[in-house]
Formats: sequence, structure tokens, C-alpha cells
Amino acid sequence: MSEEHLERRRQQILDAARACFIRKGFHETSMQDIFAEANLSAGAVYRYFKSKTEIVEAIAAEALSVLGAVLHEIAAEQPPPSPDEAVERVATKVVEIGESHLGTFVLAPHAWALAMRDAGFKEYVQGAMAPVRALWTTYAENLRDAGRIPQDADPDAVGRTLLALLPGFIIQRGILGDVSPETLGEGLHALMSVAPTSARPS
Repeated sequence: MSEEHLERRRQQILDAARACFIRKGFHETSMQDIFAEANLSAGAVYRYFKSKTEIVEAIAAEALSVLGAVLHEIAAEQPPPSPDEAVERVATKVVEIGESHLGTFVLAPHAWALAMRDAGFKEYVQGAMAPVRALWTTYAENLRDAGRIPQDADPDAVGRTLLALLPGFIIQRGILGDVSPETLGEGLHALMSVAPTSARPS
């Protein structure tokens, strides 16, 4: 079979798995459910993925690859965009991925829950998240070097904080449905405009 055919078959399996996960959740979805949804035999599916966890990892890798590309752009821009613009751009890509990949980011909270109870998958998620956080930290260093944040700001702390915004955005959008990337950008812009008070205690 051609590489193109193999890739189409692999994508067919991932699309079927996403549909099952959205409908039933990770834990309740069996490999048999995925076989049926994909209309493929067990042998055909296992040729590509040895387990359900491998399928989850592949779905996460697809989304993180697209998201990582946006973060690479932001981290490389000179001068760096403002934090509200950067976060809004990333949140916009999150929405685009969700709409174009059958609700990939609706599955994110399920993946986080799985990582909390499955040591092997937790290790995978840690490995996938670390480069994303590193890109936010690089961006924070650029902000500091450009004089956009105080010179004594800790880029690592800023990177961790920026990363923390996205799970909250995903949860609010998935459950409440009334938050947009623009809302996130506007809110962060307002917080950045708060007048400083006394220095943080050491």
C-alpha cells in the first residue's frame, strides 16, 4: 500500500477514536468501540496502534504539533507581541484545532485526568508539555529583553503562568461556552493595565 493510503487509514482510526472518546470518554471507550466506529478489523487497527493509550498519544501529538508551531512563531518574533496578543493568538489556534479536528480540545480535560491516574501516560504528557512551557519561557525572556516586563521578572515564572491560562480557557469554553480568544485577550490586557502597588514581599 502507498504511504498516502497508509496515512489515510491511520487518520481514519484517529477520527473514529476521537468520535468515541467525545461520546463515551476515554475510560468507557474500548478498542472494540474504535474498531466498530472505524469499520475496520482489530488487525487493521493494531497494525497502526498497539493500545488505546497509543491512540490518545497520537491525537495529543497532532494537536500539540499545530499549537507548537504557533508558539514557535510567537517566541521568535522581534519585537515580541504583547502578552494579551500572544495569548489571544494561541487561544484562537486552540479553537481552530477544536473545530477542524472533531473537538480535539474537548478531550483535553479527559487526557489530563488520565495522566493523573496512569503513570505511563503522565510521563508522556510531561514530555509533551515541557517544550510548550519552554517556548512560553523563551517568549518571556524576549519580553524582558525588549523592556516589556520588568528586568527582574523571572521568565520561568512568567512562562508557567502563561501556560496555566490555556487549561482554564479550554474548560470555560467547553463547559460554559461563553469565552472567546478575544475575551481572554481583553481580560489579560486589563490586568496588565493595573497600576503597581507595593513590591511583592520576599
